[in-house]
Amino acid sequence: MKIMRIFLKNHIVRKGAFFACLVSFVLAGNPLLAQPVKEISPRERCSVCGMFVGKYPDWVTQVRLSNNTVKFFDGVKDMMAFSFNPASFGASGQKIEEIWVKDYYTLAWLDGRSAWYVMGSDVYGPMGHEFIPFSSAAAAENFRKDHKGTKVVRFDEITEPMVQSLRHGQKMR
Repeated sequence: MKIMRIFLKNHIVRKGAFFACLVSFVLAGNPLLAQPVKEISPRERCSVCGMFVGKYPDWVTQVRLSNNTVKFFDGVKDMMAFSFNPASFGASGQKIEEIWVKDYYTLAWLDGRSAWYVMGSDVYGPMGHEFIPFSSAAAAENFRKDHKGTKVVRFDEITEPMVQSLRHGQKMR
């Protein structure tokens, strides 16, 4: 009888631990999904302008929507245009769950919401003026100085007028 109680107690503890891990996995978001698509088909097009993003692998950005669809862009500028109004680009009712950009120098994928962006530099993306992403403020500031950038901003400081200004070929100050 005592052996049976010990067995049941251990069994319940193991089941409880498994359940707690499962709940934390769900509540924290699936870490297996929290990474960018690394193999991008040459047929993928920018969800804003229609350009083939595979031609510009150093500039490609992506978002994962709440329905788990991934949208690709030929640069931060078009990704930001999409993020301000997903319904205009066929993603009505969808929330952006993940944003991925590439650090300009290292080309490593990084969370777009935590990146630093240089505006107004003499470096152009596939479609002209661009927000140039970096993983650190120091790297962004060094690039700004070296490439005549006008300012360094965080993701949540980027406004729709800034995006529209760059989309229309103006150097934002």
